[in-house]
Amino acid sequence: MSKNLGITLGLIMAAVLAAGLLVALNGRDGATETPSAQPAPAGQDPTAPTSAPTAPTAPADLLVRENSRYLDQVEDSPVTVVEFLDFECEACRAQFPVMEQIREDYDGRINMVIRYFPLPGHTNSEPAAAAVEAAAQQDALEEMYARMYETQAEWGESRESQAEVFVGFAEDLDLDTDEFVRTMESPDTQERVASDFEDGVALGVQGTPTIFVNGRLAPSMPTHEVLSAMIDAELEG
Repeated sequence: MSKNLGITLGLIMAAVLAAGLLVALNGRDGATETPSAQPAPAGQDPTAPTSAPTAPTAPADLLVRENSRYLDQVEDSPVTVVEFLDFECEACRAQFPVMEQIREDYDGRINMVIRYFPLPGHTNSEPAAAAVEAAAQQDALEEMYARMYETQAEWGESRESQAEVFVGFAEDLDLDTDEFVRTMESPDTQERVASDFEDGVALGVQGTPTIFVNGRLAPSMPTHEVLSAMIDAELEG
């Protein structure tokens, strides 16, 4: 992780944790980095049913940017699922099969967007996000996204940089490794990842995975049944 990006993420998370402390002092649950502590997005009543068609939604301009990465993009689809994720997060890895099943079940009917949200406590989460972004720029987003979760047990939780491991993934995918390394290490890519993180913080994201269906916050670690019900409500609406 670059020094500047590290400072940026550190300041943002410090602000988030400070806000959580104030909430805790008022007798409510404090903010954590676990998915069980997902807050409601900006403007949403945390007690409102997330799957209700009339529930308030998070701001669309923060959920999906022009440069956001789509795993699935369907023209004129009425439903967009957005996941803020950390490739080093074990909960995200556990959620991965659910998201893949949703993609299969709703193939050709919904949009699926991923947003990078590397938690500062994970040494290799930001480099992993940068590697996925670098692969995306060579049209290998889906392949690198899946590879990160499939191999997380091999490189996750390391205190040493795993950048060379990620370069190895690029080689396995027959990418231009010189271009891959340049993109992964470039300030523009680091800023791209930081921008996703900042949007997540603005939406109230504090842990991963955090998932929205048409801007409505899903429960923590939503099951296939829960996500299907939310998606179906939007498709039928």
